[in-house]
Amino acid sequence: MAISSNHRPFRRILALLTLFAVLPLAFLTTACDQRQELVVYNWGEYIAEDTIAKFEKAYPQYKVVYRTFESNETMYPNLNNNYDVIIPSEYMVCRLIREEKIQKLDLSLLPNVTANMDPLFQNIQYDQDTATSELVLDYAVPYMYCTVGLVYDANKVSIPEDTSDPQVIWGVLFDAANQNKIGMYDLMRESMGVALNYYGSSLNTLDESELTQAQQLLLDQKKNISPSYGVDNLKDKIAAGELVASASWSGDHVVILERIEELGKTDIDLRYVLPSGSNWSVDMTCIPSNARNVKGAHEFINFLYDPEIALANCEYVGYSTPNVAAKAMLDDEIKNNKSYYPDAETFSSLELYYSNETIEEKYNELWNTVKASS
Repeated sequence: MAISSNHRPFRRILALLTLFAVLPLAFLTTACDQRQELVVYNWGEYIAEDTIAKFEKAYPQYKVVYRTFESNETMYPNLNNNYDVIIPSEYMVCRLIREEKIQKLDLSLLPNVTANMDPLFQNIQYDQDTATSELVLDYAVPYMYCTVGLVYDANKVSIPEDTSDPQVIWGVLFDAANQNKIGMYDLMRESMGVALNYYGSSLNTLDESELTQAQQLLLDQKKNISPSYGVDNLKDKIAAGELVASASWSGDHVVILERIEELGKTDIDLRYVLPSGSNWSVDMTCIPSNARNVKGAHEFINFLYDPEIALANCEYVGYSTPNVAAKAMLDDEIKNNKSYYPDAETFSSLELYYSNETIEEKYNELWNTVKASS
């Protein structure tokens, strides 16, 4: 049957009504899409849960896309993906400066940093090459820092309370009595660093005999001790009592203590001890050379240096803050603990990791051999 022409105006009216009904939704969707993306690439579990939401509330023009990585080495090959803010460690920052993969910061856009960054970080030798070291704070802002030591259950492992001897402390990880019960970072610099520090070698040595000795220690450990390798998963294993000791960043000690409390475990006496000559490291906010939202990146970095935000982040993460105003608000028990906030004497006994092509190639070769061994 033919459709009467009288129905056509009704269809036009219905179509127009439908169009008008969806216009507000379309407008809202478009308005939301007009927010600029700000792509942040950070370590896992390395920011307070509500920091991103607070930033988006303070800067409603931005939508944060948040990605995570587990190590500097897994982050590095992904830098072609146009991130706006990245948070590598200082040795990787030096490499990225040399390779022109990060850009200089506009300090005039970072008033919180200027006001609150600990002057300590202006006097650090970040790299063996002095010229590169002096450029670091032009390209990067300290976000958190930590030391590398041993977390252990004092109910299962005995270590003299006053010792900082690397062989005594790290020896726990190479003791056959602890087979299947110790953790090692699945990270080249940290695990090589533990073995080198055990023998009293520099964490940046290129001496063949020292490197071979450290590699053999790790090979023997893998064969005879069967360590659990990982990063974030180690925290859960320690909190559950599956491991009696593990290499650990100082900040993870605080996080594990919280998880032990959450699990209601009362039979674990978890402690952290820092060996002399071990590593301390600084994770730093940077803007990649291919960033698309440079203005938003500066605003995010500056936001992280708001004292209240910095305090919330360091309390959640457990790592040490370079923000003097945030540190002043911490409990005395934390800010006066030399394992978390080392004094000048303790700092003088620690090493940063240095990075250059020779070190990266050699250490990767040694570590890959360890990982491939049975």
